[in-house]
Amino acid sequence: MPYRFIEGVAIADVAYEATGRTMEEMFAGAAEAMMATQVKEVSSISGSEEVDFSIEAKDEERLLHDFLQELIFYKDSKLMLFREYRLKIGKAGSGLKLTASLKGELIDQKKHELLVDVKAVSWHMFRVEKAKEGWKAFVILDV
Repeated sequence: MPYRFIEGVAIADVAYEATGRTMEEMFAGAAEAMMATQVKEVSSISGSEEVDFSIEAKDEERLLHDFLQELIFYKDSKLMLFREYRLKIGKAGSGLKLTASLKGELIDQKKHELLVDVKAVSWHMFRVEKAKEGWKAFVILDV
């Protein structure tokens, strides 16, 4: 599992750590953890619809934060949940660019048992770092 939930960090929020051998794997793990916070069985989300977008940011932390916020935007404005993440991260100008191709579907309350509603990604204790085995992020979600 590319993420683990961490208890006792934030009383009314959800904290987790996401890891990956590559930055892309870590970003996908962070997205999976956010979906697992909102939907009891992430496997209930089909990959019937595809969404593509790109984001640019000055560094890895801002890029991950903006990526997770984009997923919240799609949930809130388009009622989309995702389960597959094809991501590519590369240099762009003086920063980084993420190109994302995600598969998911519209929220169906008969099919998806919803848990909590993630409102935002907190900057409190947020971090992304290069680790010995790859990449690691610590995230707190405002629910």
